[in-house]
Amino acid sequence: MKTNSENNLATFIHLSTLSQYFIPFGNYIFPILIWSSKKDESEFIDYNGKQVLNFQLSLLLYSLVLATIAIPILIFTIFSTISFNSIINEHDFIFNHLSIENITGAVIVALLAILIFIGLKVAEFFLIIYAAVKTSNGEKYRYPLTIDFIK
Repeated sequence: MKTNSENNLATFIHLSTLSQYFIPFGNYIFPILIWSSKKDESEFIDYNGKQVLNFQLSLLLYSLVLATIAIPILIFTIFSTISFNSIINEHDFIFNHLSIENITGAVIVALLAILIFIGLKVAEFFLIIYAAVKTSNGEKYRYPLTIDFIK
């Protein structure tokens, strides 16, 4: 039987991931601290702590994959349009062919990766709120698209 304090603590585990907007890596530090201190006392808190951490680790993995796709493509595209002769001679950057006509399929893939990342961050915010509401009602919530790193 879940008590009200268990529901509140499990809800707080979910909401503690929002600290990432104020403290770097707060979305990992605070849930780990709360979960590890109470995981042995309550199966409900243990379940929710694992769900939160698995979701945050999954989002980290997805973000790293998207960054691996987008960043090199965009850097290569920008530097391939710079005339390095003009940098040496005139000491400033001149973008010769950076226009809408010269956008390649690779740049479109990079821009899609950036849009997917933005969509993930927006979805993350709303899923955290939704999970906190479900958890405060005593329901077990499983985040979508989550890889089970911690079982």
